[in-house]
Amino acid sequence: MKSLVIAEKPSVGRDIARVLHCSKPSGGALEGDKYVVTWALGHLVTLADPEEYDKKYQKWDMVTLPMMPEKMQLVVIRQTARQYQTVKTQLYRKDIGEVIIATDAGREGELVARWILEKAGCHKPIKRLWISSVTDKAIKEGFAHLSDGRKYQHLYEAAVCRAEADWLVGMNGTRALTCKHNAQLSCGRVQTPTIAMIARREQQIRAFQPQEYYGVQIQDGQIRWTWQDEKSGSYRTFARDRAEKLLGDLKGRQLTVTEVKESKSSVLSPGLYDLTELQRDASRMFGYSAKQTLNIMQQLYEHHKVLTYPRTDSRYISKDVAETIKERLRAISIGQYKKLAGSLIMQPLRLNKSFVDDKKVSDHHAIIPTEQFVQMEKMSTEERRIYDLVVRRFLSVLYPPCVYMQTSLKGEAAGQNFAAKGKVMLDQGWRVVYDRQQEEEDDREDGLKEQNLPSIKKGDHREILKAELTRGKTKPPAYFTEATLLSAMENPVKYMDSRDAQMVKTLGETGGLGTVATRADIIEKLFNSFLMEKRGNEIHLTGKARQLLSLVPEDLKKPELTADWEMKLSRIAKGEMKRDVFMKEIDAYTREIVEEIKADDGVFRHDNLTSHKCPVCGKRMLAVNGKQAKMLVCQDRECGHREVISRVTNARCPNCHKKMEMYEKGGEKTFICKCGYKERLSAFQARREKEGAGVSKKDVQRYLNKQKKEAQEPVNNAFAQALAGIKLDK
Repeated sequence: MKSLVIAEKPSVGRDIARVLHCSKPSGGALEGDKYVVTWALGHLVTLADPEEYDKKYQKWDMVTLPMMPEKMQLVVIRQTARQYQTVKTQLYRKDIGEVIIATDAGREGELVARWILEKAGCHKPIKRLWISSVTDKAIKEGFAHLSDGRKYQHLYEAAVCRAEADWLVGMNGTRALTCKHNAQLSCGRVQTPTIAMIARREQQIRAFQPQEYYGVQIQDGQIRWTWQDEKSGSYRTFARDRAEKLLGDLKGRQLTVTEVKESKSSVLSPGLYDLTELQRDASRMFGYSAKQTLNIMQQLYEHHKVLTYPRTDSRYISKDVAETIKERLRAISIGQYKKLAGSLIMQPLRLNKSFVDDKKVSDHHAIIPTEQFVQMEKMSTEERRIYDLVVRRFLSVLYPPCVYMQTSLKGEAAGQNFAAKGKVMLDQGWRVVYDRQQEEEDDREDGLKEQNLPSIKKGDHREILKAELTRGKTKPPAYFTEATLLSAMENPVKYMDSRDAQMVKTLGETGGLGTVATRADIIEKLFNSFLMEKRGNEIHLTGKARQLLSLVPEDLKKPELTADWEMKLSRIAKGEMKRDVFMKEIDAYTREIVEEIKADDGVFRHDNLTSHKCPVCGKRMLAVNGKQAKMLVCQDRECGHREVISRVTNARCPNCHKKMEMYEKGGEKTFICKCGYKERLSAFQARREKEGAGVSKKDVQRYLNKQKKEAQEPVNNAFAQALAGIKLDK
């Protein structure tokens, strides 16, 4: 008898097949002497749409809500039905004695495989492959230590509960809002609190009243001293007359050094990367979206096999993984990393609790390099950048702390206190890994800047050569960027109205809003459903989002809801809570939010209607700002017609070097920059060829085709297919 291996993606399936010596094609699978390897294409099976349960749900009507199926049904996804039949055929082969689940090692990966087995009605014995990288070595070791599939039954139940709960709340809430307000509105336990956080920040910015503040600085020729308030310890005052009086008092005075304090300090390197931290850094340093970073990581994990599993929320490795560190160092000992890695290989490793801790590793450890030999020349620029971030972070934790001597000075002049500080680096430690890329910010919150200090003693008198008044204005909170929004979703406590200690603890334990694997998708959905838009790097809510927040049930806006869910799902995964208990709570909650929406007297009005009429259905179109394009979208989802007005490109303006937008009118494509520069596509192409940029007509056409393809991708939210049947009035 043979074993059937089900991988999540074709690329991983082929890698497993190669390691298991399965090379014979067999109807969408690869077969060997002991194993048959096949694969899903992501999800092949999903929960049925409401229409599958009852024909009455075909019409969107408030009367039919809430939709509460007695038993949730599974359906084969139409786009991947062919692959499902392939997998099913293999499952029912008489020579297949057991199934080995080799999908991603996590909650959603478990769901992918188990739903296929459930839909196919397969009851053959199950084993589980649980690995964090897809190198040959990891696959071989994983197959040598397969687990009994029953061990992961609770994990599967948690995944099913999550999916069914999201269906019940999302489908019912979305239909209720859409029917009530005759508009394309949706809600969800993660996306709605995320919008609420952004709205709260925008309100803080609008309400902010800047205040002017003042300070005093003096120079003695070698040291810059800053006035410090004796009572508050602050380096600023809001009373201008006080600062001006001090300035006058300093004329002809000396400063006496009252304290010289030296202390040796050491700083450990930042911890290893989890996905969220990596997405933050990639956004901050390269402007990559969370989704883009995850996609790049998937390539480095699946295709190049040089990094471990990306969807992890741990920044630690286990002791058994720590034993493989030198092997991983040898794998990355190339090019710019050769010297850095080589010095670590030749000496005992520094392992400590700052990054090695079995208790802080659950399903997956931190993102680190694999033992796979690296071929940098086969990576794209984007892949090399992300790989570099992970490798340097991995190397840095293995180096000793950075050690420096901190000097703090205090002085007195005209009866007032002054302060200065500086430091001398004694040992760069882990900072050598970054080659001065990662310097500490000079402008500190305490108002003091580091400076090079001369030799100085307590009691010294310093002549004041210059005294000046400094001023500034308090700044409002910054608008969210993708990087800071990820941070807020990970730790939303400070954006909560409640300060309930248990909720704070819950949010800390569950990782905030969504999971490390879903946050990127949530952010993309919010952009694609036109609930938020980008202005530069800043994220702003649309009028649609602000109205939506006034219409959804109050409970759905709170981070506490999703935190509570995730905590209970975690308990289900551990076998500490019954699936039925959780679903009864969800049943009651779903009924509650539908009734609340029905009773609400709020009104929704499109604030982005244009005079342009849809060429298909004749209804007025909506002006929307997508993430990369300005569009006109028909207000009727059933129609779905849209037109791209302009699209952000990677083409740079020759004057200001910012990205230009491409406009198309009457078949003529034109680049336009915010600075006013305009250039036709034909002229742009000729100029670039003349400049020797190596851009051929073929390259330009390929780029334009890519832009067109991106413009045609679905922009609707997760419920687009379900909402497609709704008929809206003009």
